[in-house]
Amino acid sequence: MPNDTQQLNDTLISKSLSAADYVSTLDAMLSRTLARIDLKKQQEQRTPDELWIVDHNDVYTLGQAGKEEHILQRTDTPIIKTDRGGQVTWHGHGQLVIYWLFDLDSLKWSVRHLVSHAEQAIEDVVNDCLHSSASSSDDHISAHARRDAPGVYLYADPTDTSTNSTSFDDTPLDHKIMLGKIASLGFKIKHGFSYHGIAINLNCDLSAFNAINPCGYAGMQMLRLSDFVDMQKETQNRTAQQTSEALSYDVVTQKLIDNIAKRHAGLIKLRAIAPK
Repeated sequence: MPNDTQQLNDTLISKSLSAADYVSTLDAMLSRTLARIDLKKQQEQRTPDELWIVDHNDVYTLGQAGKEEHILQRTDTPIIKTDRGGQVTWHGHGQLVIYWLFDLDSLKWSVRHLVSHAEQAIEDVVNDCLHSSASSSDDHISAHARRDAPGVYLYADPTDTSTNSTSFDDTPLDHKIMLGKIASLGFKIKHGFSYHGIAINLNCDLSAFNAINPCGYAGMQMLRLSDFVDMQKETQNRTAQQTSEALSYDVVTQKLIDNIAKRHAGLIKLRAIAPK
């Protein structure tokens, strides 16, 4: 993915970074956020919010209150302490990372709004990929957030059909079978401005998660979208029909950017959040 900037609307731009080192990206993100805070305080100037679309080089990151006991094995992959919320996670190629540099006060969003918009945007896009793709491996799998553990998880409908459910969304969440976690999130809020964001496993190598308790949960099964829908790979020889049916990293990325931009513009409202 090339490094470029695009105007999504009057108050939102996107910036793409490929093969990005974590420390330099974090430094740039913090520097930009501090500059925006200063412009707002000193000049009452509202600057455009930013989505940073990042393809990271392999790295483990440990959140502000992260416990090193959740690092189970030391590898050659660097471990970086960072200032976001949450515990330890992994970033690397094949995983889509999007940082949300938003002025929450100008958007009139609370931190809960930010988290819910992030989770619901992921739900929307993953479910669209799962249920609109001709190559989907199972129509009874769906993506959902959980109130007790931030992030987005994949669930399967039970094989028992006595509930008379007619769609993947009809079955109550507590009646579904949780398969594992497909997306993580962690934010930092400074003077009403957010940074850091979300990470979705698309076609990455999941073995990197074996060295940690992902997000601090021992035994948490991490999942990737490419295990449930056909995703294009550069090394595959495909027919024209296979290529047209397969999702690509860039297609999923654009779906998510479009969904977030609509939420930022107020065109997609938050759904009611289910109780725990």
